[in-house]
Amino acid sequence: MLSQIDWSRPWYDAVRPAYQQLSLERLGLGDDDFLDAFNRSAAALGLRNHAGMPLRFVPQAALPEGTAYEEFIGATGQVPTRDNLHDFFNGLVWQTFPLIKRQLNALQAAQIAQVGIGKSRGPARDAATIFDENAALLVVREGSAGRALVDELRAHGWLGALHEKRAMFGSDVRIWLFGHALMEKLVSPRKAITAHTRVIFVGDDVLALAPEAQRTWIDAHVADQLASEGLSTAGFTPLPVLGVPGWWPGQDQDFYLDTSVFRPKRQER
Repeated sequence: MLSQIDWSRPWYDAVRPAYQQLSLERLGLGDDDFLDAFNRSAAALGLRNHAGMPLRFVPQAALPEGTAYEEFIGATGQVPTRDNLHDFFNGLVWQTFPLIKRQLNALQAAQIAQVGIGKSRGPARDAATIFDENAALLVVREGSAGRALVDELRAHGWLGALHEKRAMFGSDVRIWLFGHALMEKLVSPRKAITAHTRVIFVGDDVLALAPEAQRTWIDAHVADQLASEGLSTAGFTPLPVLGVPGWWPGQDQDFYLDTSVFRPKRQER
């Protein structure tokens, strides 16, 4: 199963260290036998849920019938995990951004406790689920140039933001994938795959950090924001992932003029 993943792809930069830390070969585990490795890593990292319980990855069968997945994690610290790529990436994200994952689970569990399980999740739980499944974190240097690029992205000015300003990516702009469903989709990359992007404006000090230190800072900062501000779908900016400069070949002007993927913004009536 894991042999399908091309770890050289830049969109796996965020979770690649967590995968390498698992040391599946050294532990004598097959690619499809990762639950024990996840629990070794969770224990070494001291991962806990929002109630302070040690986090453990357990088989899907441990989830009682009629109990919501998020509710179960919040109540027990146990993460039901299936033997598939979707849940494999979910486990890697827990090991990469544990504070954000913990806060998202707290938001979801609180909503379930307040309104129960209905036919729809409701706006707050829906936003948390979208974040959990499909988010990318766009780290942008604070300043007029960074603000202009974000404004263009939000206006779907794809050519300007991603082609004409491509030199800003890697220096003034960094992107960290978070959503585990997004990572799963990118195992078989298609031009239309789109992330729900959360923008984080930062100072020079954050962009100067080494990748591991920057990841730690982002994890704490975004978790604090979620705890203090909550979450809504209005805060997301769409971004076709293969449009990130340097993430796919052939990114010339015509690439970004493909309106079947890089769609113009809908006009509000």
